Amino acid sequence: MDEHSLREEIKRLIRDYYELRFADAKREDVPVSGKVFDSEELSAIVDAALDGHWTEGKYSLIFEQKLKEFIGVSHAMVVNSGSSANLLAFMTLCSYQLGERRIQKGDEVITVAAGFPTTINPIIQAGCIPVFCDINLGTYDINIVHLNKAISRKTKAIMLAHTLGNPFNVDAVVDVCKKHGLWLIEDNCDGLGSTYAEKLTGTFGDISTISFYPAHHITLAEGGAVCTNNPKLSKIARSIRDWGRDCYCKTGRDNTCGKRFGHRLGDLPEGYDHKYIYSELGYNLKNTDINIAIGIPQLAKLPGFIEKRKENFKALHDRFAKWEKYFILPKATEQADPSWFGFPLTLTERFPTKRAEFLRFLAEKKIATRLLFGGNITKQPYFKAYGIPYRVAESLANTDIVMNNAFWIGVSPLTGAAEIEKVISAFEEYLKENL
Repeated sequence: MDEHSLREEIKRLIRDYYELRFADAKREDVPVSGKVFDSEELSAIVDAALDGHWTEGKYSLIFEQKLKEFIGVSHAMVVNSGSSANLLAFMTLCSYQLGERRIQKGDEVITVAAGFPTTINPIIQAGCIPVFCDINLGTYDINIVHLNKAISRKTKAIMLAHTLGNPFNVDAVVDVCKKHGLWLIEDNCDGLGSTYAEKLTGTFGDISTISFYPAHHITLAEGGAVCTNNPKLSKIARSIRDWGRDCYCKTGRDNTCGKRFGHRLGDLPEGYDHKYIYSELGYNLKNTDINIAIGIPQLAKLPGFIEKRKENFKALHDRFAKWEKYFILPKATEQADPSWFGFPLTLTERFPTKRAEFLRFLAEKKIATRLLFGGNITKQPYFKAYGIPYRVAESLANTDIVMNNAFWIGVSPLTGAAEIEKVISAFEEYLKENL
């Protein structure tokens, strides 16, 4: 049996294994999120492993090409997580190659406190000052009035996520950036497939990020990506991702430039091997071909995943309409068509109990919930422990409401009609018993 025939036999066995192990798997819980896959993803993993290359290679090139075509950007590079993507995007804008526009220690960066830590942590790690604006309840996007008031002579950038897949007010945010000459870092980790004014998110910022953690719209097991239409930013980002090296050879290749031993950079001796010349403060943030191979069939399934998320969101919203006096229901930002990551709910004053009591009840019913990430990030233990400096633009009143009273349930493709009925039944039971 030759190699090709043997690979085909392995794929057949993988299909059989998938049918035996996963196809009819039943679950009693209602998850908030999770990976959706079939034998194609398992075959992709094994195929990449059988190549024996394992680190970044041909599958990376294929996936990056398909990803940038889907989103509509000129440059996309895969990294090892969405958090690394945020770090890489921010550090790219700190490069000395950007001259006076570079972000430097002591500069201010506007964001929101009601978000995930790794949207904010790169700002802190670079020695910059996060400036927190409040959010709007229901949409959970940045308060634009507060945003305008947050600008100071030290402001260099705005770094915002599309919360739970709902785009922020892109027009208003972009206008502020243009007016004041600010960078826009668009955290699209929750929003892959969302649109604003009929254009996909991840295309509005100077640089944007995606997460491929299993909870997100598609998965590479672990992974993320940085996207941009700016070739200079792309070159800087790829250098930082690849240890900070000046060399741009693909993994496993040498002397692409034709003068590997013909450079003189920094204070190094002439002819110093270009593979070991570092022009940026870098890291190794690459992913592996074994992980990235999963993304190729996942990306092909993405349009279906997006539609299922929208369908589930609408079904829940329709059913929850009768409970509007107990919950602030989610709503899309004007001009937005979200690929919702979750279905957020904020308890109103008329809700009969505390949030924690209700969430314990839902957990007993095997209905998974999550809070809106860090709530108010300034209240998190590490903020006080490390004495992190920050500034608040106006107040964080709505952020505190979210911290105390908001949570979300799932709309992922793992949720079907039966799961939605289970959710509605549990909510009805609790309200009936406690009102």
